Amino acid sequence: MHSVLAASLALGAVAALVACAATGTGSSGGSGSTGSSGGSGSTGGSESASVARTDGGHVTLPPTSGAADYQLGGAYQPPAGVTVVTRDSTSHPAAGVYSICYVNGFQTQPDVKWPSDLYLHTASGAPLVDPGWPGEHIIDISTAAKRTAAAARIDESTDLCAKKGFKAVEFDNLDSYTRSKKQLTLGEAVSFATLLVAHAHAQGLAAGQKNTTQLGSRGKAEIGYDFAVAEQCDLYSECPAYTKVYGKHVIDIEYTAGLRGTFAQVCARKTTPPLTILRDVDLTTPASSRYVYRHC
Repeated sequence: MHSVLAASLALGAVAALVACAATGTGSSGGSGSTGSSGGSGSTGGSESASVARTDGGHVTLPPTSGAADYQLGGAYQPPAGVTVVTRDSTSHPAAGVYSICYVNGFQTQPDVKWPSDLYLHTASGAPLVDPGWPGEHIIDISTAAKRTAAAARIDESTDLCAKKGFKAVEFDNLDSYTRSKKQLTLGEAVSFATLLVAHAHAQGLAAGQKNTTQLGSRGKAEIGYDFAVAEQCDLYSECPAYTKVYGKHVIDIEYTAGLRGTFAQVCARKTTPPLTILRDVDLTTPASSRYVYRHC
């Protein structure tokens, strides 16, 4: 998660995390979904394509036309024109809309206990916590054995996403190695992500890379990601890093807490992905006075 969003969410993070469910949100803005307004998901948009993956999976890619929505603060009826929506794994897919399931892939949820040996630890022996999200422990993926054990736990959430009818999964906190106090490496994150993505593909789910431009082409070529979900890639001039790898299969969420100019100017830039939206940092529902949603 980028620094502007982290700072904006700091005051409300503790309260939001209390409401998170076992496979709820991580470093994306807003808390886990509290409900659902739809039944089983279906593909939306003419560009949804069913493709075979090199790891043996067969998945349907997200549409690249229409509009996206990012509903991690609670599920609601998607606005008119929305063809792809992301919801927390504790929620359900949006009826008639390509639905992506959010899973905290590289950190634990505050209300879920993991075996101590699967946590990273500080020098004093305490579990290492993500400084931006109290209660979220960074998973120890430093060895093949630990990656296998941790992946088995995350796979349970992925299986739930598939059972509910989601078409894709987004694994958050891929960049947690940057907060590991040098206990983890990018290579170890790549190895772990490869396990998670292969299992998602085996369940018929497309898999999305979340942030982490450091991957370059490895996200698609080595891990097997099918699309990207980027937060504030316009603000940080990172959008080309994603579109170079995934083409139009990039969903960008810009936040009201930090915009490079007006949102109209964001949408007018040639580097802006077609599925770019503007959301309030808490990702609230339309029932909230803080709710903001616009799309390019």
